[in-house]
Amino acid sequence: MRDFWDRAARWYDLSQRTNARACQAMVRYTADWVSPGSRVLECAGGAGILSLAAARKAAWVLCTDRSPAMLAQARKHARTLGAGNVSFAQRDIFAPPEPRLFDAVIAGNVLHLLDQPERAVRALAACLRPGGRLILPTFLQGEAAVWFRAALAAYRLAGFRPRHPYTAKSYENMLAGCGVGGIVYQKTLPGPLPVGFAVIVKQEVPL
Repeated sequence: MRDFWDRAARWYDLSQRTNARACQAMVRYTADWVSPGSRVLECAGGAGILSLAAARKAAWVLCTDRSPAMLAQARKHARTLGAGNVSFAQRDIFAPPEPRLFDAVIAGNVLHLLDQPERAVRALAACLRPGGRLILPTFLQGEAAVWFRAALAAYRLAGFRPRHPYTAKSYENMLAGCGVGGIVYQKTLPGPLPVGFAVIVKQEVPL
C-alpha cells in the first residue's frame, strides 16, 4: 500500500478538493480538539493538513507517515505556511511509543484502510498520556454518494485497497470495542464521502 501513496502524493491535494466540504470541516474540528500548548503526534499524516491544523494551537507537532513522498508534500506545505513548530519523521502506525507521551494523537482517514484497525487504535493510545485525546476522523465509505462510489472504483484500479466501508454506526462500534477509553465526541461531517469524526479520551491509569 505504501507504493500507492508514494505515487498518489503528486495528486493527493487535488483529490481532496473533490470532497472539500468534509475535508475542510475535518480540519476545523481537528484544530478545535487540540489544546493550546500541547504536544501532538499525527500518524499516517499524509500531506500534513491535520498536523498543520493542530500546529495553530499546539506547542509542537510530530507529523509522521510511512510514505517518504507524502512527507515531502507535508514539509512543503509547512514551509509555505511558516509552521516552524512541526517536525516530520517516517513512522509506521504500529510502531512502539515515543519516549515521551503525547497530549493528543491524530490519525486521519487511515483506519478504514487497515486489516486490523482495532490494533492500530490501541497502538495510537499507547502513545498518549493518561487522559490524552485520540482524534480519529475516518472516511465513511458505506455512506458515500452514489457518484463518489464510481470515483472510489477508479481509485481501486490504481491500487487503492480500503478494507472497511464504515458507516457512522459501524465505526462507532469498532472504536467502542478497542478498550482504550470512552468516545467523548462523535459527529458525521457531510460531503460526497462523509467523515466520521471521533474523539476518545484515554483511560486514566487505575490506582
